[in-house]
Amino acid sequence: MYFVPLPNRNGMLQVSDTHQIYWEESGNPKGIPVIFLHGGPGAGASPSCRGFFDPTAYRIIIIDQRGCGRSLPFAETRENTTWDLVEDIEKVREMLGINKWLIFGGSWGSTLSLAYAETHPDRVLGLILRGIFLCRQNEINWINEAGGVSQIYPKQWQNYIAPVPKEKRGNLVQAYHEMLFSKDHTVALHAAKAWADWESWLIQFEPKPVDEDAEKSLAIARIENHYFMHLGWLEGERAILRNIRKIRHIPTIIVQGRYDMCTPMQSAWDLKQVFPEAELRIVQAGHSAFDKPLSAALIKACDEFAARLQHNEGQDYAD
Repeated sequence: MYFVPLPNRNGMLQVSDTHQIYWEESGNPKGIPVIFLHGGPGAGASPSCRGFFDPTAYRIIIIDQRGCGRSLPFAETRENTTWDLVEDIEKVREMLGINKWLIFGGSWGSTLSLAYAETHPDRVLGLILRGIFLCRQNEINWINEAGGVSQIYPKQWQNYIAPVPKEKRGNLVQAYHEMLFSKDHTVALHAAKAWADWESWLIQFEPKPVDEDAEKSLAIARIENHYFMHLGWLEGERAILRNIRKIRHIPTIIVQGRYDMCTPMQSAWDLKQVFPEAELRIVQAGHSAFDKPLSAALIKACDEFAARLQHNEGQDYAD
């Protein structure tokens, strides 16, 4: 990882009557613009996310998506869809006066990166994607319903299903939706902690118990569940794989952990089949971008893009 620079500037951007999103800029103000899109949905970004990028080469933009991290209101799902987030990214680009930028996204961030690129391909210099997630029903079932990754972590699975009445375990996402949005805040917090604790086992290559604070878990649990209930609003003609023709000209590197238990590599493979121009790099790692083999591969991809784009002398990235 590169050393983590402090933000040059940051702030809150009002993106709707309800929502303000946190944004920050670090690195070289005249460098190659790159935006980091975090996972979840609802996870928020951390300062360490800046460390994937050479701060002398990149103008690093990080945002917290609606309802999570430092954005307000916390854990809010109203006016919170994939297409709201896509337009928020555009509002940040316009606010910062950026013409084109590199998009870096992992897990849910890969979904959002692809949705943004397909909607605004003329604004994208390139894509660096990790832990491909396309928000399809089979991918959601793998994580949150019986018969998927539950078979890898059966003990932890029992903790995940424990809050759910036995008669409702046939559709756990729906059952959790009822609990997470319960008028009884104690019920919602208990469900949020169980949801977040379960997911914490899936994102690490060598899992360790994570004692998530229940209040902090509310954003990741509620927002993820909200998106999963609606399949990310990606059905029909806007489905990512069906629209990939719009971005096949955009240079793309996909970094995928062979042993990713959260977003198994079948989705990366499916993406590669319809996007043969993209380079798929498989590493011996799990899901987290901070697994050493994954972080090394991601930094390498960022450095390669920096070298490629810096050769475009005279390139003006500002609008």
